[in-house]
Amino acid sequence: MTEPAAHHPRTPWVVGVSGASGTPYAAAVLRGLLDAGEAVDLVVSRASRLTILDETGISYRDSHWREDLATWLGRGADGKPDTFTGLDLSDVRHWSAGDLAAGPSSGSYAVKGMLIVPASTASVAGVALGLSKDLLQRAASVTLKERRKLVVAVRETPLNGQTLKHLVALDEAGAVVLPASPAFYAGATHIQDLVDFVAGRVLDAAGVPHGLYRRWEGELGGASRNP
Repeated sequence: MTEPAAHHPRTPWVVGVSGASGTPYAAAVLRGLLDAGEAVDLVVSRASRLTILDETGISYRDSHWREDLATWLGRGADGKPDTFTGLDLSDVRHWSAGDLAAGPSSGSYAVKGMLIVPASTASVAGVALGLSKDLLQRAASVTLKERRKLVVAVRETPLNGQTLKHLVALDEAGAVVLPASPAFYAGATHIQDLVDFVAGRVLDAAGVPHGLYRRWEGELGGASRNP
């Protein structure tokens, strides 16, 4: 008699997109998670919707989120539409930023962890202080209290003393503080390469496999060689 297939419960990564500049970073991380076969619970803050509109011309709406997300993720970092095609969004779940009764607001809701990309200084402060003023902050606070992986890709410069204190507090609470800081040793020749480097480092911190950038192999001049 054939044994029934084991049921594996859906255990997503929560991705929070805050209002900082850098929405291409979020798009690259989301594509990387989907390429790796990961489930995603997506929280797009109200402020970030203005940033998405400003940086891409795309309106992200609760009522049309799947269509808007497909358009956003298909766009390259240079603004060219339909750069990325064939994305499977069937395992993405959208939660409204104002829904404080959403799944990720509870510690009993099973997730692998949370990635905030990009992370504004306001979201950093809110999480560090435990304000939980919206679902993004609440989900991050839950991630910390449950001792799950939290990666905070802060995108701001310069950083003032108060924000630095908040980042230290997050580090001490167990979060990975990951500034959105592109590197050039991987041989970037296009803006997408720089975006993908940051996205790849976020996925590295989460332990999600990817092929978004050329890794350092201990040999000088690697950036000048073809991959």
